[in-house]
Amino acid sequence: MSDTTTDTAEQGTATEPATGVEAGATSGQADVSFSERYSDILAKVNSTLDQVDWSQMGRIGKATGVIVAVIVAQILIKGVLDTINLLPVVPGLLELLGLVVVGQWSWQNLTTSEKRGAVVAKVQNLRKEYLG
Repeated sequence: MSDTTTDTAEQGTATEPATGVEAGATSGQADVSFSERYSDILAKVNSTLDQVDWSQMGRIGKATGVIVAVIVAQILIKGVLDTINLLPVVPGLLELLGLVVVGQWSWQNLTTSEKRGAVVAKVQNLRKEYLG
């Protein structure tokens, strides 16, 4: 359309409307240029996507999914713990329960030197297994 406007402006007849033939030709040129540009863009996008290593993207996607799942789980756990802490008696009972469990475990596993040695050996085996 800008071509028609500049041609009429140069001729000095900018007030005359464009005829149907000229408008149709301009519209056809716009359609052709749009379809050409669209196919060029699609060709560039496809060539870019062909260069991507999709196996690496799968690993990145899995890692991102795990991180998102951990974040969501932490938010849910925090909400549950905050709700429990709103109850006046429950936090104290949970602390008492924790002390009882630690006391029982300590009594069962740390009372004799043989049991303490077994716990130390178990911890060292776990450390070797996971840390190398």
